[in-house]
Amino acid sequence: MLPDNVKKFATANHQGVLTCFRRYGMPQVSIVTCGAYGDGVAFSTTADRAKLGNLKRDPRCALLVSKRDWWGYVVLEGRARILSPGNTPADELRLALRDVYRAATNQEHPNWEEYDQAMVDDRRAAVIVVPDHIYGTAV
Repeated sequence: MLPDNVKKFATANHQGVLTCFRRYGMPQVSIVTCGAYGDGVAFSTTADRAKLGNLKRDPRCALLVSKRDWWGYVVLEGRARILSPGNTPADELRLALRDVYRAATNQEHPNWEEYDQAMVDDRRAAVIVVPDHIYGTAV
């Protein structure tokens, strides 16, 4: 469970930097748009992205969530939980991707049917970083 202050911070700030591990052990870093979701912080990604392949192979990761000016941040170190077409029923994934969109934007999409189809076409997955350890200036 996210502490209230971290949940509040991740609800107000959506700028994220994900670090995961390449097959040969070096870090792989990606910019993501994210938001508080369930017991972690979530973002979506397409099936062909390196971050998704890396997280499927090794779910250990860190996600820095930052204010727009970078002077306030939290880091979640933990594991990624992946909801994807290969491991999640279609309706459950559709609703999770909608919730991740809401969490990352603090708004409703203007056309959910169009959004749902784009998620299927992109073969999108929802990734939730569930922390074992949290630190930063906003904690």
